[in-house]
Amino acid sequence: MRILDRYVLKETLVTWVAVTGVLLFILISNQFARVLGQAAEGNLPRDAVFVLLGLSTLNYLTILVPIGLFLAVMLALGRLYKDSEMAAIGACGVGPGRLLRPLMMLGGVLAVLLAWLSLSVAPWAANQVHLLKRTARQDAQVTGLEAGRFRAAGDGDAVFYAEAIDEDGRLRNVFLQRRDGEVIEVALAASGEQITDPVTGIRSMVLYDGERYEGVPGTLEFEVVRFAEHGIPIRLPPPDTETDDPDILSTRALLETRDRTSLAELQWRLSIPLSAIVLVLLALPLSRTSPRQGRYGKLALAVLVYILYSNFLGAARVWVEQGTVPTVVGLWWVHLVAAGIALQLMAHQSGGGIINRLRPRPRVS
Repeated sequence: MRILDRYVLKETLVTWVAVTGVLLFILISNQFARVLGQAAEGNLPRDAVFVLLGLSTLNYLTILVPIGLFLAVMLALGRLYKDSEMAAIGACGVGPGRLLRPLMMLGGVLAVLLAWLSLSVAPWAANQVHLLKRTARQDAQVTGLEAGRFRAAGDGDAVFYAEAIDEDGRLRNVFLQRRDGEVIEVALAASGEQITDPVTGIRSMVLYDGERYEGVPGTLEFEVVRFAEHGIPIRLPPPDTETDDPDILSTRALLETRDRTSLAELQWRLSIPLSAIVLVLLALPLSRTSPRQGRYGKLALAVLVYILYSNFLGAARVWVEQGTVPTVVGLWWVHLVAAGIALQLMAHQSGGGIINRLRPRPRVS
């Protein structure tokens, strides 16, 4: 690598790390607030908060790495234009197109990383988040009891209530109702506690000093039992882990299904690493500014271009799912159009130099 390549690569890499880190911090902060809210409401256990944040980070990287690279190239080259370094580089006979080599090297490495994330890691992380939320919400229906608040378990077949909860977790003035077909069981107790069998893992509610009423509403046949200690097993149905959401299906499952929705999701995952290369091509001509414009002169334009590019990709995905666009065309036309615009801008800025190099030279006899 030449000195210029190393210099441009270093400037872009440092800027990319900073931009991606800031964007990731913002998204993780918002996600952290939402997860904490769910944990405070009792829908999620507190020990699942950081696990969810870690898994969500893997999904966020597939979004942040391409846009971080795009903005990093814009900012790094914008600084070179602002400090007149690009003018000095041009005076040495090096045009803007010469900077494409170090930028494409960085884009190629990140594209490989994105391919691994989007095709393997991100679907796995999304599936783990789905399973964790389903299981955690079901467990929180019983373990997340709050004083003075009714808590329904399962499909509403069991309802718990405790007037107060001691520091050691013991329940005071407990109400419990269970439904088994037409039979309803109601238990009232002075105190109670939740116990989990270490061998079977079955959770039970043990009530002390109370009464149990069991019968069919509307009839006179009710059974009344007074007890000093009464254990009631809490049997929850297994969490529903089955889903047809293509976002959490593995890439192999998408290839085996091969319907329109699966193919659209597969092309979307392949578009993520490809977008890193296309965004580098777009950033190179868009970053050209005059020293008076400053480093951030075209940052607003960069954001607008990325929004248009990502929105067209999202629209193309929907069109493939709906059958409006053939799967052969898919999302690829968006990348081709964006890359064509980038090459045309570079050719215009270099006075057609790129196109002239591609044309065959006439032979001299």
